Amino acid sequence: MRELDVVGVRVEMPSNQPIVLLREVDGERFLPIWVGPAEASAIAHAQQGIVPARPLTHDLFRDVLIAIGQELSEVRITDLRDGVFYGILAFASGVEVSARPSDSIALALRLGVRIVCADEVLEEAGIAIPDEQEAEVQKFREFLDQVTPEDFDTPG
Repeated sequence: MRELDVVGVRVEMPSNQPIVLLREVDGERFLPIWVGPAEASAIAHAQQGIVPARPLTHDLFRDVLIAIGQELSEVRITDLRDGVFYGILAFASGVEVSARPSDSIALALRLGVRIVCADEVLEEAGIAIPDEQEAEVQKFREFLDQVTPEDFDTPG
């Protein structure tokens, strides 16, 4: 397993599909995961430290875990099958719960726990960005500084 950091969330054009971009902590690979608008917004809220007036789903789940004394140790991105990522919430008690990586990432950011990914998943879906493309990554980070969670809301 390799530890990942969340670079941020953006909307992929022309599909208008939100994507969360993770980066290998001790490596050069990036892992893009397409997510739903609600999860993109939840991840962006957490990254920007936005606290809603009333708890949203991921905030509620965090609060429930704290209230019942369950410590989340880490979230794991464990598999990629037919273009779908799979994940696990790993608790200090040894309990593991299957979860979508998008929800897991949103929860990990709220609880400050690490995100790890199976080597096989990084081998299959990871993208190495050479140093000369690092300027492009910097542009992406600058874009992330300007985006708000509301940019991921869909009308309707």
